[in-house]
Amino acid sequence: MKKVIGVRFRTASKMYWFSPGEYELHRGDAVIVETSRGKEFGTVVLPPCEMDDSRFSQPLREIVRPANRIDIEQEMTNREKEKDAFRTCREKIAERGLDMKLIQAEYTFDNSKILFYFTADGRVDFRELVRDLAGIFKTRIELRQIGVRDETKLIGGYGICGRPLCCHSYLSDFSPVSIKMAKEQNLSLNPTKISGTCGRLLCCLGNEEEVYEEINKRMPGVGDTATAPDGSVGEVISVNVLRETARIVVEVGDDREVREYAASELEFVKSNRRRRKKPKLEPHKPDQKAAREQAIKNAREQAIQAAMERQQEEKKDAEKAAGRKERDHRPPRSDRRRDGEGGRRNDGANQQNTQSGQGEEKKRSGSRNRRRRGGRPRSDQPGGAGNNGGDGSSGGAGAAK
Repeated sequence: MKKVIGVRFRTASKMYWFSPGEYELHRGDAVIVETSRGKEFGTVVLPPCEMDDSRFSQPLREIVRPANRIDIEQEMTNREKEKDAFRTCREKIAERGLDMKLIQAEYTFDNSKILFYFTADGRVDFRELVRDLAGIFKTRIELRQIGVRDETKLIGGYGICGRPLCCHSYLSDFSPVSIKMAKEQNLSLNPTKISGTCGRLLCCLGNEEEVYEEINKRMPGVGDTATAPDGSVGEVISVNVLRETARIVVEVGDDREVREYAASELEFVKSNRRRRKKPKLEPHKPDQKAAREQAIKNAREQAIQAAMERQQEEKKDAEKAAGRKERDHRPPRSDRRRDGEGGRRNDGANQQNTQSGQGEEKKRSGSRNRRRRGGRPRSDQPGGAGNNGGDGSSGGAGAAK
């Protein structure tokens, strides 16, 4: 077992555990403690008590000392300086034109760091802003982006109930809130009625959730059939959870009447109308007519496909038969070669005959010309005078010898 105390640094902030050491402390006392950010000024919210060691994974830090008058004055001075830092930072944000909303400025106890909390729709590049602030305050600057619920917690305000906001008054952590809690409490699902200042679901919906769950176990649901003590049977049309009563519609003769009874007096069986589970979907089983039509359709498609294949095969067979018939009517290759050579030989012979006929025709015309000139031979013929270099007489005599 360990002796511990609970300390908070801001209103409704998270409570941290410390060891009191040798000091006698009471609730509401101001203390100076050592944290990861340095020395901090805090307030004891839970007096010293014994707790099991298994609840703490790390060794607890001891408080430095109870706060004295000088420490309290310094804390008050820091609060005043935070207002000036907030105003200066907001002016720099406007000069830079950054899309961010400054929420709060916070000094550490030893003035070693200034924290600025802001909200923004997305990511913001505030590096230049940090340089400007560091040059003005001459200390470390840290900017933290928070959500809308944290913004409301820091600023505070009043709720629709007329009281200070729970998150700013005493709630140290935000517990999850769902729409199921509003349904369990039979509240209107109008967002304006079940939403808080931050725009989220009211945190107080979770305050009475356990009570409503316990009472609803003993209450009938709307639509259930209930039996009254006088024996009348009717359907539940409304319930009042806080009063634990139910209103049912009963038949009196030919009329119907609404009566109210305490839930403990009614006998009813819980209906699954409100919490009915979705039935499991079974695989679809087609009827016989649809199956028969589908089988006929498949058979028709198969018959059409087979007919198309047969037509293609017949077309191919016809093309092959036509090719064979054409090849049968053509002469053999050896005959075609022989006919080609014979034609070439006949053409040569005809050409030679034509040339010989032309030579004979020239000879006959030459002889006719000689007879017309008196039988004198031409000088270019063999045995003529032209060959021996003499005239025509000597040539003739030589021929006579």
